[in-house]
Amino acid sequence: MKLIKLKPITSGMRHQLNIKKNLLSKTNKLLKNSIVGFKKFAGRSALNGKISVWHQGGGCKSNFRKINFTSQPFESIVICIMYDPKRSSFISLNFDLRKKYFFQTLSTNLIYPGSLVACTEHQKDLSLGNRTKLKNIPTGSLVHSLTNSFNLEKVCFARAAGTFCQVIQKSVNVIKVRLPSGKIVELLPDVYATVGVLSNLQHNLVVLGKAGRNRLKGRRPTVRGVAMNPVDHPHGGRTNGGRPSVTPWGIPTKGKPTVRKK
Repeated sequence: MKLIKLKPITSGMRHQLNIKKNLLSKTNKLLKNSIVGFKKFAGRSALNGKISVWHQGGGCKSNFRKINFTSQPFESIVICIMYDPKRSSFISLNFDLRKKYFFQTLSTNLIYPGSLVACTEHQKDLSLGNRTKLKNIPTGSLVHSLTNSFNLEKVCFARAAGTFCQVIQKSVNVIKVRLPSGKIVELLPDVYATVGVLSNLQHNLVVLGKAGRNRLKGRRPTVRGVAMNPVDHPHGGRTNGGRPSVTPWGIPTKGKPTVRKK
């Protein structure tokens, strides 16, 4: 995938940078039962309808694709790479050669239609896209879609576009992994991971170009407290009021711990 710059026919297109998705599959007629409707709450509580998460609402209607995050053994071939409106990374449609069924997974970078990917408990082949236990992967390798130590079926780490974790130290009982945030966590050797980096590496280089594209994604505008009136925000009235930065409810925002100690 490469970035394309549009001709500045309109002011909204002048600064846009988009990802050329001509190599992706346009339709998915093989696995329609994996596409389900997705109810949107637009940041509002399901109980009383009041806003509980700010800056959400509107947006284009889109369906949810079920992704196979399980660590059950399989040997499959990649049929096609597709776009997923609910995720930043691309997804791949696979066909299990043993059990004869289709399923979808997160696509690994540099994996193309026709590639063979497998999930095995023991080390066989550590090529891109293969999934195995962390104890089988050598130190220094880049992996994604890591499961949790407490639940081997729940993928917790490195699921966004272009993200990866790195195995930095291995011992008998614990393996240290560097997360995309830079934090180092200790995981069990039986944790599953996929070799490689997640697809859509240029996702962070996309320039939307206009506010309307954010609205189509379901993101409402963010207004600074200084731009409000004093009745609406402690920073209102074009001044911070001689106090540190706070939320609309007066709670400090810049670095003060908010977790209560037990």
